[in-house]
Amino acid sequence: MYVAFRLCIILTIWFIPVFVSAQSALRVVTELSPPHQTIKDGKVDGVSTQIVIATLKQAGLDSPIEVYPWARSYYIATSVPNVLIYNIARTPERENEFHWIGPVANYRLGLVRLTERADLSPNHIKDLGSAVIAVQRGDFSTLYLQQQGLKIGKELQLSADILESWRLLIKGKVDYVVDDEAALALMEKQLSQPEGITRFVLAIPQLEQKTYLAASKTTDPELVRKLQQAHLEVQKTPLYHNVMAGRF
Repeated sequence: MYVAFRLCIILTIWFIPVFVSAQSALRVVTELSPPHQTIKDGKVDGVSTQIVIATLKQAGLDSPIEVYPWARSYYIATSVPNVLIYNIARTPERENEFHWIGPVANYRLGLVRLTERADLSPNHIKDLGSAVIAVQRGDFSTLYLQQQGLKIGKELQLSADILESWRLLIKGKVDYVVDDEAALALMEKQLSQPEGITRFVLAIPQLEQKTYLAASKTTDPELVRKLQQAHLEVQKTPLYHNVMAGRF
């Protein structure tokens, strides 16, 4: 499935080709967000990445996967034709900005704290007081928290990606991160932390939703159709059902 892999750093940006076809101009962009998008042995991996690769293969396409901070990936996907992006939330504001290929994850997000911080036990977003949450620039959860009145530079501290947010949490620089309860053990392992060092303490129902593989608005319509049909086939597989059910 994989042909040529290499891992290089351009300034502070990761660029990791998964496989390259001379005849395809299609690009795929994403961010690091374990367990959905990870780097394993120098390769782009993760449960959602596996769905994306399966969709590309079903469509007969070979394309690089490029890993950037989310804001950079989003900019590329909204300004360049023939670009796929994942995992992207399908919000009303974004509905007409992309062609939606199909779901690749099912997030159930909420607040995560260090287990030792027993003083933090919110029952509602309005119970947070002056607590600080690490959030990612351009992420839909960041936008939601802003809509609830939380302010960047005060209750919200911006990070480039979820790993940076988690590092701030582990170092005690913030009180919470926003993540999926199913991801905690894998994130702890990813960051070489003891198992159980973090705890999921408050589900946010408004942030529970499927996230998608989407194509930039100016992508060739025939290519979009081919990918949508390929994703319908992938939806029939155990891989897809396990990922969407959080069995990973």
